[in-house]
Amino acid sequence: MINPFEFYFDFGSPYSFLAHKEIIKIEKNYQVKISYKPILLGGLMKLAGNKANIDIPAKGKYMIRDCKLCAEKKDIEFHFNNFFPIKTLNLMRCALVAQEKDFFQVFINTIFDAMWKNGLNLNDISVLKKLIKKIYPDTDTFLLEAENPKIKNDLKKKTDEAYNKGIFGVPTFFINNKIFWGQDRLEFVLNEAQK
Repeated sequence: MINPFEFYFDFGSPYSFLAHKEIIKIEKNYQVKISYKPILLGGLMKLAGNKANIDIPAKGKYMIRDCKLCAEKKDIEFHFNNFFPIKTLNLMRCALVAQEKDFFQVFINTIFDAMWKNGLNLNDISVLKKLIKKIYPDTDTFLLEAENPKIKNDLKKKTDEAYNKGIFGVPTFFINNKIFWGQDRLEFVLNEAQK
């Protein structure tokens, strides 16, 4: 048995996808529910003064190879998205709407797989609508709700709160007032979760 922990993520992060796939196994193996925390990586990086890996050519090239290596080692089906970078502002807002409507986890699984397993162009609103339609029949209303000022403010607030905790990137795990950054830190997170 382990204590639950928080998982800060953005769909645009391939490392968040890899962490998500590992968390699914952790939840099953340990009978625990992990708290998913959607934030906007672009906003967080701006607050922290960070640059995206893809904005640094050598690092971006390495990241693609590294993600494939990590996925292979963990036996996770992964395809680096040819449309990367995907603008995730709307996707992260949609996640908050899905959370309010009680299909948060289904939405997360659907979007992560669409992005990093199926390589879909989620910059294309028609592609996003087709995905949403599979899990929520009133797609137009759902997307309108993502534009609600309450949802917009909620995402900004969650991103600010993450930054104020000391979080500067994703995926990040938070437990016992400690930050663990990177999908390769899950082993340390599990050790902490058993204390």
